[in-house]
Amino acid sequence: MISIIITSYKEPKTIGRAIESILSNNLPSDYEIFVTAPDKATLDVAEKYSELNPKIKLIQDEGKGKPAALNLAVSKSKGEILIFTDGDVFIDKDALFSLVTPFNNSHIGAVSGNPLSLNSRKTQLGFWAFVLTNIANERRTTALKLKKGFYCSGYLFAIRKNLFPKLPEELLSEDGFISNEVYKKHKLIGYSENAKVYIKYPTNFKDWIIQKKRSAGGYNQIKKLTGKEMRSFKKESFGAFSLFKYASNIKEISWLLNLFLARVYLWLLIYKDINFKKKSQKEIWKRVESTK
Repeated sequence: MISIIITSYKEPKTIGRAIESILSNNLPSDYEIFVTAPDKATLDVAEKYSELNPKIKLIQDEGKGKPAALNLAVSKSKGEILIFTDGDVFIDKDALFSLVTPFNNSHIGAVSGNPLSLNSRKTQLGFWAFVLTNIANERRTTALKLKKGFYCSGYLFAIRKNLFPKLPEELLSEDGFISNEVYKKHKLIGYSENAKVYIKYPTNFKDWIIQKKRSAGGYNQIKKLTGKEMRSFKKESFGAFSLFKYASNIKEISWLLNLFLARVYLWLLIYKDINFKKKSQKEIWKRVESTK
């Protein structure tokens, strides 16, 4: 049995599309879908789907953040395989089959999906999203071939339920923390390039900083919790010149230079935030409106 968990917050405009994209997949007979959200507006939309399909179950969480919502949903789930995604993204019609197939290998503990950008490449931020998602795909594909470790994408990934750890509620990057726990239990992480999940990325620089600060900063937080460095400015800078292969004209070259400067600025903000771990998850996890 598989349990599909959709975490959401104030996403009544997109939760329907998220649910429909899952239902468009060739699902096994023994599945369940959980939609968890703290707000009534999102759950009201999801309820229309649950009335038609009893396998869709609703959970009103307490609004303590995504880690707490995941802990609650997993505690109610019955599946041996857990699949996680969000209420503001949607998956490809063949994504779930591609995502669960690697579990035929008993050494696989989790499998990451492949995030793809919906933003136009003709804008600077859209081009950044195109570049960064392609880099992530290349790195996971290369790591898989070389049998090196990598981490799941929180937009879409699956894990064996017996490997799911209880998540600290203050976590900012639950996908990185879970990935680290899988490796600690001597299991492998797989990657399915065909398990595509489509994301709308920020369309203004303020939202871009908010989103990237909480993700990159979240990995810095995991380092404090586990002692393992998963992402750093030094690691990002290595091989930065290889990014220019994505540029097809002078404008895109200038956008790449701006991306490098933006990442420098981002890491300065992260390192400057010396009181990072003293803040609550709710204070740090700011909503990114332009991705909705």
